[in-house]
Amino acid sequence: MNSLSKRRTLPGFTPTLTATLLWLAILVLIPLATLFWTAAQLDASTFWQVVTSPRAVAAYKLTFGVALLAALANGVGGFLLAWVLVRHPFPGRNVVDAMLDIPFALPTAVAGLAFATLCSANGWLGRGLALLGIHAANNRLAIWVVLTYVSLPFVVRTLQPVIEDLGTEADQAAASLGASRWQTFAWVLAPQLLPALLTGMALAFARAVGEYGSVVFVSGNIPYRTEIIPLVILGHLESYHFAEAASVAVVMLLASFMVNGAINLLARWSRRHA
Repeated sequence: MNSLSKRRTLPGFTPTLTATLLWLAILVLIPLATLFWTAAQLDASTFWQVVTSPRAVAAYKLTFGVALLAALANGVGGFLLAWVLVRHPFPGRNVVDAMLDIPFALPTAVAGLAFATLCSANGWLGRGLALLGIHAANNRLAIWVVLTYVSLPFVVRTLQPVIEDLGTEADQAAASLGASRWQTFAWVLAPQLLPALLTGMALAFARAVGEYGSVVFVSGNIPYRTEIIPLVILGHLESYHFAEAASVAVVMLLASFMVNGAINLLARWSRRHA
């Protein structure tokens, strides 16, 4: 019995740990170390001047600001969509549910090209919006639309299993005690859904911050106005300013670490309140 309990499906601790660390070093640690080493070629004052230049600051504000707006929009729309898909059967529900995975599989450049064609001044949607005085291409509105599109599934897919696990027993119990629908949602369902909703929004925010392929087709890429941080980095690379590009990338990397840390904390909170 003791010999069987000591057997492992995988090899022992030492070879598996060695393989894990080696794989992690090749894919993550070495590239990140190279990034920091390249940025370190600049002295402290030059580094600070590069990462706080007016063009970079404008790109930071646009990247994080529009990503936050997209996450907030998906917090509302994604919750409603997840709720309807779980709680309200309707014809074609499986088709709608499958369509939610398109942003995962579709290359973001294809999505950006489709939105640019649709919302341009000569596009099907763009012509109608232009009559109303709304320009949906080459501006921040276009960036918000594509970021909302690519990050929507993260909110819906995070909320769906939680809503399914809730069932309808709590609704029925609250109704039997005389609670209205709003009271049932606000005091019974919302506290249980909030951790998952915040986790999904954080994932959507992280996805939107890192988006590049779709934005370049719809934003116009105008410095100080519609230029996102990846384009600033690309501009440095095209000018062969590799250290400057690495410096801006380091700032984004540190911001990504902070976002991932927040996501992990939200996930732990969600598990404790499950």
